[in-house]
Amino acid sequence: MSTPEQPVPRTGGAHHPTGGDVIPLGEATRAWFQISLQTFGGPAGQIAVMQHTLVEEKRWIGQQRFLHALNYCMLLPGPEAQQLAIYTGWLLNGTRGGLIAGGLFVLPGALALLVLSAIYVRFGESGAVSAIFAGLAPAVIAIVVQAVHRVARRALTHRALVALAVGSFLALTLFAVPFPVVLLAAGLLGWVLSRRIPTMRATRSHEAGDGPAPLISDDALHHDLPSGRRSATIVGLGLVLWSAPVAAAAVFASSTDVFVDQGLFFSGAAVVTFGGAYAVLAYVAHQAVNVYGWLAPGEMVRGLALAETTPGPLIMVVQFVAFVGAYRDPGSFNPWVAAVLASLLTTWVTFVPCFLFVLLGAPYVERLRSNQHLSAALTGITASVVGVIANLAVFFALHALFDENRRLHAGPLQLDLPVLASWDPVAFAITGIALVVIFARGWSPLRTLGLCALLGISLYAVQSL
Repeated sequence: MSTPEQPVPRTGGAHHPTGGDVIPLGEATRAWFQISLQTFGGPAGQIAVMQHTLVEEKRWIGQQRFLHALNYCMLLPGPEAQQLAIYTGWLLNGTRGGLIAGGLFVLPGALALLVLSAIYVRFGESGAVSAIFAGLAPAVIAIVVQAVHRVARRALTHRALVALAVGSFLALTLFAVPFPVVLLAAGLLGWVLSRRIPTMRATRSHEAGDGPAPLISDDALHHDLPSGRRSATIVGLGLVLWSAPVAAAAVFASSTDVFVDQGLFFSGAAVVTFGGAYAVLAYVAHQAVNVYGWLAPGEMVRGLALAETTPGPLIMVVQFVAFVGAYRDPGSFNPWVAAVLASLLTTWVTFVPCFLFVLLGAPYVERLRSNQHLSAALTGITASVVGVIANLAVFFALHALFDENRRLHAGPLQLDLPVLASWDPVAFAITGIALVVIFARGWSPLRTLGLCALLGISLYAVQSL
């Protein structure tokens, strides 16, 4: 029987009106705000928080319906945990529920990282702050290595997929093949290989029991009938909202190109982030450092360390990139104003597509999930993500463990190599400790970062005596 705090299940079956709230909007908003404050630990931890709150504690959504939504979100580019929040918010309260759930999911992390970015710009060169980052950077290497291991264990279920992952790593590391090209090639090869090797086909599903019985039936959850008019409205409005800030920057901020460059670049990055944030960060790091010059090589590691300590999607690290880049190239703007505007613009163009994809595609979920060609292509992309994340680990290791690097050019070969004499023994030692506590002791990323930051500041204190 329902407790007084639980909502009374609505009835009406398949003919339930699509415009009503399944859960009172105020109650749902409070629940999403509480969830937003607990979204540490990457997508696995974020999904676990939603699972516990929505499925087990409040019993608003059944286990199978929750997994059904998750499987759809895994088909999309972008942070799947935030998209799952949008989708389940839409199920409970329609479009406004999806907007509230998705917005609250990123708001605490965005505010926290905005403050941390400002602290970094103001105090990043001080001895104490530099010591903290000296401890955090090796921890990030260990966390990315853990991500490689986890994704590989799940995705590389066939030797052909292992070869695809290795090929992706070599293409990025040895030949500097553009990240989007690697993804497109992996999707095509995944489709071809799945047709020739039937045993390679994989379903993107999560095993789980039925879970506790929901208080609200599946038929009572919000739904919209697919229609061309609805789709056209969402696409048109979504594209206008997505592009409007970039267009405004082009018109009103002509003294610097940084706003338009960041708006266009991160808009493009938002639609190629298959496989999670780690998969696209190598691409973002390369472009931000080597093409646009927004960051110095080691700073991407520092930004990722900051993002790991805040709630919300890890892809929020792009806000740090934008903040630092605009602060250093503000044009006629005050540097602090430019940095804040750039970080808000980048956050907007990164996350608005998530709302567009979910609200547009939700009525077509069953059709998309049963599309075997799309599933086969995504199998290849998921395998290549292992190689992409491994490339990111190499990038971070080169700049965190060595003070100097050199670039080798030999025909198509473009390889970054460390200057061995510039190795940092302290960074190597902290990286070893981070690997031990993560893999042998099972520590969380946040706990590992805390330990490594403490080690960094402790060494600084000893050296200052």
